[in-house]
Amino acid sequence: MNIKDVLLGRPLKNNELAHEKLSKLWGLPILASDAVSSVAYAIEEILLVLIPLAGAAAFHFVPYVVIPILLLLLILVFSYSQIIQHYPQGGGAYAVARENIGDKAALLTAAALIIDYIMTVAVSISSSTAALVSAFPVFQDYKVVISLVSVSIITLINLRGAREASKIFGLPTYIFIFSMVILIIVGFFRLATGSLHPIEYSAGVFPRETLQGIGILILLKAFSSGCSAMSGIEAVSNSVPSFKDPAVHNAKMILCMLGGIIVFIFGGISLLTINLKVGIVPGHTVLSQLSSAVFGHTFMFYVIQIFTSLILILAANTAYNGLPQLLYILAHDGYVPRQFASRGTKLSFSNGIMFIYVISSLLIIGFQSETHKMVPLYSVGVFISFTVAQFSMFLKWRKLKEKGWQYKCWINGIGAIVTLVVSVIVFSTKFADGAWMLGIAIPFLMYLMHSIHKHYAFIGHQLALTPDKFDPYNKVSSTQCIIMVHDVNKPFLKAINYANSISNNVSALHICRHPEHAEKLRKQWEEFQVPCTLRIIETPYRDIIKPMDEYLWKREKALKPGENISVIVIKFMIDHWYDNILHNQTTYFISHHLSKHKNISTVVLPFHYDLHHVEKEEQAALKN
Repeated sequence: MNIKDVLLGRPLKNNELAHEKLSKLWGLPILASDAVSSVAYAIEEILLVLIPLAGAAAFHFVPYVVIPILLLLLILVFSYSQIIQHYPQGGGAYAVARENIGDKAALLTAAALIIDYIMTVAVSISSSTAALVSAFPVFQDYKVVISLVSVSIITLINLRGAREASKIFGLPTYIFIFSMVILIIVGFFRLATGSLHPIEYSAGVFPRETLQGIGILILLKAFSSGCSAMSGIEAVSNSVPSFKDPAVHNAKMILCMLGGIIVFIFGGISLLTINLKVGIVPGHTVLSQLSSAVFGHTFMFYVIQIFTSLILILAANTAYNGLPQLLYILAHDGYVPRQFASRGTKLSFSNGIMFIYVISSLLIIGFQSETHKMVPLYSVGVFISFTVAQFSMFLKWRKLKEKGWQYKCWINGIGAIVTLVVSVIVFSTKFADGAWMLGIAIPFLMYLMHSIHKHYAFIGHQLALTPDKFDPYNKVSSTQCIIMVHDVNKPFLKAINYANSISNNVSALHICRHPEHAEKLRKQWEEFQVPCTLRIIETPYRDIIKPMDEYLWKREKALKPGENISVIVIKFMIDHWYDNILHNQTTYFISHHLSKHKNISTVVLPFHYDLHHVEKEEQAALKN
């Protein structure tokens, strides 16, 4: 068993793909971790905007921010449910944009989602590491290493297959969801019975109101910050083919359940925060203050803290399901390399998974695993995809005009306007902090995908063949063979035997750097009576490639239509990786250079040698 089988487990057959697909039970936690972890901190993001400006009066304005977020969430759930229904092949916003708007809008959506998925991994892992380091300051100097190890572990688990990943990541997510439900229910029960009261703080937690009321721009900024609660909603529509049959029904059910969970947790946490008047205290999250107030420092408090930290790591896993599926669809459409459409030994899109691992690791290293440096690049992309998806569905309803199309147009039209406003606010407020990089990265990705698509289209045109042009040249004579020779030895004997089996026009070529060696080779040729012509070309400048190339160009120009030349070179099959230093260098350069010729094929003939057999013969000779 090799190391790959040890790390990834038993390879799976193609007909086992159905067993690797996600059920409703395990699909929900796999795709909910990002959205649920965002919900837990969305209210804190709102308060970070409102409290510095309004002080304790901020809680009066929280409902004006939370309620629109919940309404927008319901619009998005409705919209993506329709996308799942009409686009069961997956792709989400990209697929609906390509059909209803065009390729440019689709590429904008794809570029934005790729960046957002990658940032989800980097930010989630870095924030989890930050939580660990704050609890154990001794690890402060090892943040980058800890983050890279965490990404490696998540990547390895996903490479082992979707079913295994769902069971490993599913249970902690369910525990976190249930702990949030218990927190909200117990909190409301204690509020109703009068045993829970607002948290008392020392002076300074709530500054004096610095504005005479809060203007619409401040509310919009708080609204855009709280919209982090919707991050991850789009992952379900991107991953429809990953679900068990009936895939569309299961995906819609999971999306609705996910929407219900977000509404309940976000709404419940927000109401508890308003009633308990939870402030912003350095070193203590709003969620930790809520759980401390409701449960005290009991078992449930520590359960919530532990699984809150854990869910931040698991939030990265949503990207490992959404992005490889999106890359698979993009690869089929010719916008990214075809390799992203291939499944690995465990039937997962391993190339997409490794792409996430490499890019997110580079981001973690580049930003030194500092969450605050990466946050400005986060969540902008997902709202771009929301906007394009909403507008695309608006156009679709107007075109189809199926039953109820008017109210669907209104829902998606309002959703498009709201998400566009949020996109502009999020981008503009984070621009100076680093979001400007997205203004470069997104157009660059779009240009790159367009260039790849153009390249594939060009190659496809070059390779296309119509029946009237199919002429296999039935009268073509046997292919010509040229053996690259250095000495008459066992590898050469194998090469000439192979050449004679495929051709009746065999010759040998030796590029001579040393005249004395050429003379030795001629004597060998006569001594062994080699049954083919030997051509020796002297090279006074000791360059093998150029004189070989000039000779082959002359032979190639003399070819008739349909004829080819096969050049045979020997490659030593090595026992150890370091044997490459001693062998095959010339073979590599010859093979690489010959690929430039249009009608020349390179045949690399392997020759196996056994060092252990030679050592045994030498030892026997010494004994004798």
